[in-house]
Amino acid sequence: MVSKNTVCLWFNGTALDAAQFYAATFPDSSLDQVFRAPGDYPAGKQGDVLTVAFTVAGIPCIGLNGGPIFPHSEAFSFQIATEDQEETDRLWNAIVNNGGQESACGWCKDKWGLNWQITPRVLSEGIADPDPAVAKRVFEAMMSMRKIDIAQIEAARRA
Repeated sequence: MVSKNTVCLWFNGTALDAAQFYAATFPDSSLDQVFRAPGDYPAGKQGDVLTVAFTVAGIPCIGLNGGPIFPHSEAFSFQIATEDQEETDRLWNAIVNNGGQESACGWCKDKWGLNWQITPRVLSEGIADPDPAVAKRVFEAMMSMRKIDIAQIEAARRA
């Protein structure tokens, strides 16, 4: 059954590679269907991958091989909530060590240019703490990080 709302992500011919990586890396993810061109067209040949249906952390997506005109930007990102440092490290390292780039405050970019926020739940809870002093300490700790260090976030909450 086709989802009523599906995220469409534009790729430069690499939608299948990206979808395979996401399906292998993120829980509740899958490569669902590959749609190939039924005939030649101005930008490609019969059999070329046109779109890829996949799921990332339960979110239905379509990867569109539209060419180089619209690269990904920080205006769109996936935010993945993690339970512990092991999961945070595994996902962060999978993205960064597969041709990606680190950024600030739990953000990183994969080799296809798609942005990810690898966000431990303890960070979100700390920033939302009803005590403004606790929320501020957690926020300030986060601002000094690239990959989120849960022990440092917890220490900021207790300080």
